Amino acid sequence: KQSLIQNFLFHFRDFLPRGSGIVTRRPLVLQLVNSTTEYGEFLHCKGKKFTDFEEIRLEIEAETDRVTGSNKGISPVPINLRVYSPHVLNLTLVDLPGMTKVPVGDQPPDIEFQIRDMLMQFVTKENCLILAVSPANSDLANSDALKVAKEVDPQGQRTIGVITKLDLMDEGTDARDVLENKLLPLRRGYIGVVNRSQKDIDGKKDIQAALAAERKFFLSHPAYRHMADRMGTPFLQKVLNQQLTNHIRDTLPGLRNKLQSQLLSIEKEVEEYKNFRPDDPARKTKALLQMVQQFAVDFEKRIEGSGDQIDTYELSGGARINRIFHERFPFELVKMEFDEKELRREISYAIKNIHGIRHVSCTRQTFGWKALTGLFTPDMAFETIVKKQVKKIKEPCLKCVDMVISELINTVRQCTKKLSQYPHLREEMERIVTTHIREREGRTKDQVMLLIDIELAYMNTNHEDFIGFANAQQRSSQMSKKKAAGNQVGQVIRKGWLTINNIGIMKGGSKEYWFVLTAENLSWYKDDEEKEKKYMLPVDNLKLRDVEKGFMSSKHIFALFNTEQRNVYKDYRQLELACETQEEVDSWKASFLRAGVYPERVGASGEAEENGGDSFMHSMDPQLERQVETIRNLVDSYMAIVNKTIRDLMPKTIMHLMINNTKDFIHSELLANLYSCGDQNTLMEESAEQAQRRDEMLRMYHALKEALNIIGDINTSTISTPMPPPVDDSWLQVQSVPSGRRSPTSSPTPQRRAPAVPPARPGSRGPAPGPPPAGGSTLGGAPPVPSRPGASPDPFGPPPQVPSRPNRAPPGVP
Repeated sequence: KQSLIQNFLFHFRDFLPRGSGIVTRRPLVLQLVNSTTEYGEFLHCKGKKFTDFEEIRLEIEAETDRVTGSNKGISPVPINLRVYSPHVLNLTLVDLPGMTKVPVGDQPPDIEFQIRDMLMQFVTKENCLILAVSPANSDLANSDALKVAKEVDPQGQRTIGVITKLDLMDEGTDARDVLENKLLPLRRGYIGVVNRSQKDIDGKKDIQAALAAERKFFLSHPAYRHMADRMGTPFLQKVLNQQLTNHIRDTLPGLRNKLQSQLLSIEKEVEEYKNFRPDDPARKTKALLQMVQQFAVDFEKRIEGSGDQIDTYELSGGARINRIFHERFPFELVKMEFDEKELRREISYAIKNIHGIRHVSCTRQTFGWKALTGLFTPDMAFETIVKKQVKKIKEPCLKCVDMVISELINTVRQCTKKLSQYPHLREEMERIVTTHIREREGRTKDQVMLLIDIELAYMNTNHEDFIGFANAQQRSSQMSKKKAAGNQVGQVIRKGWLTINNIGIMKGGSKEYWFVLTAENLSWYKDDEEKEKKYMLPVDNLKLRDVEKGFMSSKHIFALFNTEQRNVYKDYRQLELACETQEEVDSWKASFLRAGVYPERVGASGEAEENGGDSFMHSMDPQLERQVETIRNLVDSYMAIVNKTIRDLMPKTIMHLMINNTKDFIHSELLANLYSCGDQNTLMEESAEQAQRRDEMLRMYHALKEALNIIGDINTSTISTPMPPPVDDSWLQVQSVPSGRRSPTSSPTPQRRAPAVPPARPGSRGPAPGPPPAGGSTLGGAPPVPSRPGASPDPFGPPPQVPSRPNRAPPGVP
C-alpha cells in the first residue's frame, strides 16, 4: 500500500515508512492539493511547513510511536498530512493498516478485530472509494480487502480492485482474465500496477524511473500490452480523479440551489452596502430620521398589539399591561383581605368609644337609627372604619403604577434592539424616553392619590348599590342564631378542608373532610365534589373554644360545643377541628362569626372586655354583637362600591397620564431631544460589530457569486462517466468471522496445479490455486489461464471501457 501511495507522488522522494511486518499502525489521511508551491503540513504541527520529505517520513514515524509505542502497537487516531504540489491531482487518500491475524510485540490478542473496527470507521462512509489492494501471486478469492469491501459495498459501486506484483508471478502465468474482469469480476474492474521491489528501494531507484519501468512492463508483456493504456499508476490516478469529478458533478445541482438561495437572501441587504459611505452626512441624517420613525411605529404597535412580529412564546407590551390592569391589580385588591377578627374588634371599639360613659339602647327606624339614650348613631363608626379601609387601597394602586412603568421601560428596550448598529443612538434614545416615563410617574401617582383622597372626602351612602342601614340591620338579624328566613336560607359562607381531630384511633383516627358552612348548618363531605355527605350539624346553640395542640400534633385546633350541654357529634361533647396554620383557624373563626357562632365567654365578670384584651368578643353582649354585624355588612357593601370605582378609574388614569402621553412624546418631541443632546456624527457612529458584519456580508456575496461561476465552469469543462453495469460477484463470499481458509461454496477448488512449484492463479494468485469461472470450465490445463508467449496481436482493438475524456486532466477541487 505504501508503494502504491508513494507512486502517486511520483515527483517526490520516498517519505512513507517502509519495512517488514506491520508498518502502518495508525491511519494516515493524505490530502493531495494541486498548488504552485511544494511542501507538506501536518495537522498536529500547525503552521510548520515541511519542504524536506525525509523530515516528513521521520515525523510520521515519530508521531506513530508517540501514540502507539515503539513495539508494533496500533491506534485508530489518524495522522493528517496535506501535501501541496503542482505535480499531483486533487485527491484524499487514507492509508489503513493491513489485516493482521497474529499479534506481535505489544499488540493485543484481538488485534484482528481491532484493525477491522478501525477499517470500518473509514470504509463505511458512502463518499469513500475503496482500493482493494491484492497481490497477483496470492489467492484473490481469499483477499481480506475484497471481503471487507464486499461487506460494506455489496453493490460494488465504490470498490476498485488493484492488483500488484504482476512482475513476480511464476513464469508462464499471467492475470489477463482477471484484469479484463472476466475471471472473478468486480463492477468497477481491476487495475494492475507494478511497484518497486525491495531491491529497487534499497538501491534508491527513483520513482519516475519506476513509473517508466512500469509502463515498459505493460507495453512489452504479451498478455498486457493490449490494455497497457488501462494499466499502471498514472491510469489509476486518473480513474480516482474522474470519480471525484463524478461525485462533484452529482452534488452540483443541490449545491447550486443552496448557493442561489443564500445569494437571494442577502442580495437585498448587500444592495444597501454596495455604495455605502460611513461618513456621508446625508446618509446619517436619513438614517436618524428612519430610526426614530421606526422606533415610534414599533412602540405603538407593541402597545396596541398590532405589530408585524407577534411573540408566540410569552405576553409582551400592551398584552402585559392589559394583564396588569385586569388581572394583577384586581388580584392585589382581593389579596388585601381584611382580617375578620381584627375588623370586628375595630368596629366594636369604635362603637364603645362612641358610647363613651353612656349606656345606649338603640331602636331601628325606617331610614336610620334613633338613640333612646345618648347620642350614638352608626354613621360615625361606619365612616371611621370605611376610611381606614379605603386608605389601605393606596398600596396596591401605587404598585399597579410601578408594574406598568416597568413594562413600559421593558417595551422601550425591546423596540431599541433594532438600533444595535448605532450603540450611541440606542443608548441616548433609551435614556430620553425612560427619563420622560419617570417624570410622568410622579404625575400619575399624584393623580392616583387624588382619587383615593376623593373617596375619603365624602361617604356617598345614597349610592344606588349601597345596601343601606335598614337592609344591613335585616341581614344582621337573618344571620343571628335564630332560624334564618327569606333569601338568606342556604347561603354558603365558606367552603374548605378541615380535619376532624377527636375521632379515636380505634375508629380510624383523625380524618380530613370537605366542610361547607352556611347560615343554618355545618356540613361535611367525603371530598370537594360534595356528592357523599357525611354529616350535617345545625349551628344553633353552638359556640367556639380554643384547644391546645397535642404534644405530637403540628396542627392548630379549635372546637365547637353546644351551650345546652348536648352532644355535638355522635357521642362527642365537642367537635375538634384542625387546620395547618393559625391563619386558617382565625379565618374559619371569622366565618363562624358570620354564621352566628361566637366564641365562648371567658370568666363571669367580663374582665377581658373591660381590659380591652384580645378576647373582647368573649364578653360582647348580644346587642353589641348585632351592631358589629350590621356595621360589618355596611362596610362590605361600601367597600365593594369603592373597589369597583378604583378598578375602573386606575386603567383610565394610567393610560391618559402615562401611556398615551409617552406615545405622543415619542412622535412629537423625541427627534428634537436627540438633536439637542450632542453631535450628530457621534450619535450615528457605527458599532464595530456592524462594520464587521457589513464587510462579511460583502465578502460572502462575492464568494457566492464566484462559487456559482466555478460551478458553471465545472459543468461546461468536465464530463461524467457512467457507472459500470453490475456483474456477478457471487464468487466473493462475506464471512462474519475472518477465516484464513476460503469457503468452497462459491470458489471452486483449484483444478490446475504446477507439478514442482506452489500452484499459481492467473492474475490473482501465485502460491494458492484458484477456481475457474462460474461455468466450471477451465481455461487450460495449467494452473493459470494458459500463458500466451506467442500471443496474437490484440484482438479486441482499442479498449471499449475507456470513456472519452478531455485532453487535460479534470480540475481538482481542493
